[in-house]
Amino acid sequence: MKREEIDAILCLIKREVVPAIGCTEPVAVALTVAKAKEVLGEKAVRSELFLSRNILKNSLGVGIPGTGMIGLPIAIALGMVIGKSAYGLEVLKDMNPEALEEAKIIVDEKRTSVELKEDAPDKLYIEARCYGEKGESKAIICGSHNNIVYVESNGEVIHDEFTNGTFKQLESNDIELDFNTIYDFAMETSVEEIHFMLEAARLNKLAAEESKKGSFGHSVARVIESDSFKHVMGNSIYNRLVAVTASACDVRMAGAMIPVMSNSGSGNQGITCTLPVVVFAEEMEKPEDDLVRALVLSHLMVIYIKRRLGRLSALCGVTVAGIGAACGITHLMGGNRDQVAYSVKNMIGNIAGMLCDGAKPSCALKVSSSVSSAMFSAMMAMDNKVISSLEGIADEDVDKTINNLSDIGSEGMSEVDKMVLNIMLKK
Repeated sequence: MKREEIDAILCLIKREVVPAIGCTEPVAVALTVAKAKEVLGEKAVRSELFLSRNILKNSLGVGIPGTGMIGLPIAIALGMVIGKSAYGLEVLKDMNPEALEEAKIIVDEKRTSVELKEDAPDKLYIEARCYGEKGESKAIICGSHNNIVYVESNGEVIHDEFTNGTFKQLESNDIELDFNTIYDFAMETSVEEIHFMLEAARLNKLAAEESKKGSFGHSVARVIESDSFKHVMGNSIYNRLVAVTASACDVRMAGAMIPVMSNSGSGNQGITCTLPVVVFAEEMEKPEDDLVRALVLSHLMVIYIKRRLGRLSALCGVTVAGIGAACGITHLMGGNRDQVAYSVKNMIGNIAGMLCDGAKPSCALKVSSSVSSAMFSAMMAMDNKVISSLEGIADEDVDKTINNLSDIGSEGMSEVDKMVLNIMLKK
């Protein structure tokens, strides 16, 4: 590969694989509020939020870190009280008991409001307006969870990336990815240059360990690790892959104040494309260099698919992350280029239609299903078994298969996305 291609992909990975505390949608809302508050020039006493459908869907039922509370009002209030935009997706890491009590007062006094932005220019759109005693300010995040595209204070535009109703695309769009480019990068780049991927393993393993300190969410991992489960399903590497990954999701979706390494703006995606690969490498005693390459392959595959599918869609993001995990596990099993491609097709042919019905504790169940399918898909690939182009949305070409999946999720299921949110809002 050319040096400029390697550098561009390294930059892309470092931009898309970053630490995040809490579910990234409400955290991104808090980040937007924090930015608006910072330019207000006085204490923010009230905030109004205008959100795209997908942001709203993913913010209704998830725990907010360190609060023991669910939903947007407390996330908005904390953004007003202690949010710092310089922290990015760790915007709430300065949480303390005094700040939480102040935020709760804001919620109790109903000084926050949320509305659906029907004409949002992107599926990921957050507009925050903060009001003080004298003035007002506005900030907008669009396109990605930390992409601040507009800032205004008391009528003065400070920052504006909108042009004719559209926003400036991320610089990462300059690099074109496909399956072969990803595979070549993961296999050929010097290990020293991609060794930083082990930080994803470290952070996400710590999140999984946190689950042992209490009961989080639906405790999916504890069910998998119980004696009754093992009596039926056995005690295997497969079960450990699922349990460890689910445990990190249990912790995150319950709102634990602990960072995870995200991918493409999603902590669950980062967890799902990291931990199954790490656990398999540990259980099979694979060399560290092999693990590093497998992690790059997994994470970069997710970035590739999400860039075409979109950061938020009607399709569950952890199924995309499961595709990445299948690639990484297949590599650790000794799979070649063709077999890694087989694992992608097997995944897409299996759980391509899983719905995203918002971020919530039960996402750990979907994570478990995706990890399970990833392991099965990798084992089929190693036996040279692959879903053929005569079946469903699979194509002979792996990139076309990925494109088919992306088209269904980004365009074909748009009405499904609306129906899901309508159902959630009517409950």
